[in-house]
Amino acid sequence: MQTLVKMDELPQAVRDFVGYKLTVQGRSKKTMDEYALDLRTFFRWLTKKRSGGDLSDGEKLREVDISGIGMDVIGSVTPAEIYDFLYYTLESRQNQSASRARKLSALKSFYKYLTVVVHLTDNDPTKNIDGPQKKKSLPKFLSLEESEALLDAVLADAESKTVARDYCIITLFLNCGMRLSELCGIDLSDIDRDMESLRVTGKGSKERLIYLNDACRDALRDWLAVRNLDPEIKDRDALFLSSRHSRISNKTVQWIVYKYLDAAGLGNKSFSAHKLRHTAATLMYRTGKVDVRVLKDILGHEQLNTTQIYTHVSDENMRRAIDDNPLAHLSHHKDDDDDESEDGE
Repeated sequence: MQTLVKMDELPQAVRDFVGYKLTVQGRSKKTMDEYALDLRTFFRWLTKKRSGGDLSDGEKLREVDISGIGMDVIGSVTPAEIYDFLYYTLESRQNQSASRARKLSALKSFYKYLTVVVHLTDNDPTKNIDGPQKKKSLPKFLSLEESEALLDAVLADAESKTVARDYCIITLFLNCGMRLSELCGIDLSDIDRDMESLRVTGKGSKERLIYLNDACRDALRDWLAVRNLDPEIKDRDALFLSSRHSRISNKTVQWIVYKYLDAAGLGNKSFSAHKLRHTAATLMYRTGKVDVRVLKDILGHEQLNTTQIYTHVSDENMRRAIDDNPLAHLSHHKDDDDDESEDGE
């Protein structure tokens, strides 16, 4: 499997690490693309720093050749250099805490592989380094009314030849909370005969079952009736097809979502395909009264604390809770008119 980074640009130990994570541990290509990029950045920075070069010139940093770096260099990295690198990514590259945390995660995973899996070194300079604290924020999601407006915008698109497909895509996002990559990867063979459920492949190549409601079944039937008439299908098992008659790409689905968000008047609210997953989760939790542990399984989360972000309560519900307090209407203050008459006496 190829990554975005050219393998011959990386040290041999990094190449072996990427291959191990992809083939043995089954990590996703997207994750390993990010790790390879982060490790390439680190070793270019390290080479430049140790040679006394100018670290402020990003163009020159990209020219640094690290392909020949061996274990003598990799095994000599110190915790101080890891800290310096993280500071560099903050000050010179303006990386936010999430980006810096990912870079540290790549380094930690790499050195764990070297020390625990292949035993090429005893030195793990990342061992006692804590990651940057990520800013915790509530998930951004569409309201029920906005979700309905988005679906209506698809149906109202008289010029589109792909309404059935696009409506089905957005319906699955809003009802099932699947990831973008999961939706694009659905095969016809993943859907059971009665359309009661479908199987998706999530992070770490883990499969899970997603149950379908009436809206999803209706949208799937409408799309399949159109799809199966296509005489030029190249990927016979792919559920969703592009205009080129092959499996639809993540990029195309993102474009579809942006297109109809704009049509629904929601294009200025920073929504995206991933926000539709947030929407499904939030609507299920808030209006469906779904237990957070059930929601965890629906979304395919590894840890419960990842799911607990959806247990936030809306401002409206918090106001209602305060107003519904039985003591809410007890007050020792009189009406304003009474107060004014007393002041005048």
